Amino acid sequence: MTMMKKLLTSAVASAMMATGAQAAISNDTVKIGYLADMSGTYRDLAGPNGLKAMEMAIADFGGEVNGKKIEVVSADDRNSADVASSTVRRWVENENVDLVAGLVASSVSIAVSDILEENDKLGIVSGSAASSITNEHCTPNHIHYVYDTYPLANGTASAVVKEGGKTWFILTADYAFGHALEGDVTRVVEANGGEIIGTLRHPFPTPDFSSFILQAQASGADVVALANAGADTTNAINTASEFGLTQSGQTLAALLLFLNDVHSLGVEAAQGIQLTTGWYWDMNDETRAWSDRFMEVTGVRPSMIHAGVYSSTMQYLKAVEATGSDDAQTVRKQMMDTPINDMFTKNGVIREDGRMVHDMYLAEVKTPAESKGEWDLYKILRTIPAEEAYRPLSESKCPLVTSK
Repeated sequence: MTMMKKLLTSAVASAMMATGAQAAISNDTVKIGYLADMSGTYRDLAGPNGLKAMEMAIADFGGEVNGKKIEVVSADDRNSADVASSTVRRWVENENVDLVAGLVASSVSIAVSDILEENDKLGIVSGSAASSITNEHCTPNHIHYVYDTYPLANGTASAVVKEGGKTWFILTADYAFGHALEGDVTRVVEANGGEIIGTLRHPFPTPDFSSFILQAQASGADVVALANAGADTTNAINTASEFGLTQSGQTLAALLLFLNDVHSLGVEAAQGIQLTTGWYWDMNDETRAWSDRFMEVTGVRPSMIHAGVYSSTMQYLKAVEATGSDDAQTVRKQMMDTPINDMFTKNGVIREDGRMVHDMYLAEVKTPAESKGEWDLYKILRTIPAEEAYRPLSESKCPLVTSK
């Protein structure tokens, strides 16, 4: 869709809201499509348990909104933009799906957001990382909820440079997410006086990281940074351990590491790794109470994506209830106008570019001596305030942004 069409869509939505025009719920149900990698590299960080989190939210909401039943459909996108596009097109054009949620691989989210905009349906991205999703790829039809590459760089990369990691070699997943993270990390490293002395892009996914880690070692960089996620990250960390990368004096920086990744690696292997997260299950009584319920359903502690799926589903349903509408623009504006205060965040706000801004956290993996249980994995080093964590609107390339 052209930029002019994007601006017209936004203008029409604003005019509708200004005149009080709201579409009522269009069918007998409010229908949500959950789309994610259900079987591959990103299965554990979102996947089937993200669907469970959504179902928990719907159950907690009462299973209906304004007398309309809430229905869920789900699909495995196999981390393929083509598979995702055909699925979502069928959902919104033939099956009356109102909201598409989940959305993990950034290439999937970017492709899906275009289809949602064409059909004026809403999407909430909880799993993807590319900051471009609400920058050059922003639309008036999606919200990016949990995290993105901008705070990952501001948190982990900034901390590592300040601790003395001046020269960097970046190992990058060769698709939209990896490219975005590489770019954001380069910006932060150079702004803090560091230098990128090499980059190397690997196919997504990659089962064998031997040649990539050997090249990173040979670079002599102070820091070898992993701009990848999921099984790619854990495979790379295990390979680096086998090759003695940190023992030879280099620092390994995992720029996107999830709770399930650390659990899989174990604290013996992962201890001391610093990471940036949008949420942690053991932060306070409210997060622990919800996480206990989640664990009863799934058998595991939730990742930040699982928590974000629950929170965003609840916020969406509250907006549908408040407006009496499932119209995408009506609901999105209501969500933008309503601060988020729940088990996921306090005083979270959805901006005009679709970015939900909230505090992020710099964490460190505990040592075996510090860890008191199977899922007692992080210690929070500092809070990164929302206004510091995310790209300022003054730097935005999103055509929807008028408050620069």
